[in-house]
Amino acid sequence: MFASSIDLAEKYDYLDPKFKAAYKWLKDNDVTKMKDGRYDIVDGVFALVQRYKTVPLAKARFEAHKDYFDIQYLAEGEETFGVALLKDAKLNESKPENDVWFYDTPAFYTPVNLKKGDFVVVPPEEIHMPRAAYNGKEMDVVKVVVKVKL
Repeated sequence: MFASSIDLAEKYDYLDPKFKAAYKWLKDNDVTKMKDGRYDIVDGVFALVQRYKTVPLAKARFEAHKDYFDIQYLAEGEETFGVALLKDAKLNESKPENDVWFYDTPAFYTPVNLKKGDFVVVPPEEIHMPRAAYNGKEMDVVKVVVKVKL
């Protein structure tokens, strides 16, 4: 699935060699058997393996990154993932040292339900809300966030 604004449709090449390296790494590695942490893939691309319990929708936070795309891949479990345009968002907290900015929940956003094997690619022009419990059912998940440098 690829969903975005028409304004961004031709801005980025999601089959650029860095993206292809990320997709190949996800396909070739069973992250459910890997320890949490950082794994370098190629120059400008790394993966963060993480385990967590999803949270109620009201507790999930929208965030954005300026220096990296996120490829968020669900290896185990289910979650709802929200996406909206950055231009429609109101900033409420920033941590530039970690390349993360947090936003109020926008009036209009698109929920994407992810299950094992699904991923979503988020460019810097979009905010996203990971970790939300699908259908309100909190569960343990294994996720990989692949960071692709602009």
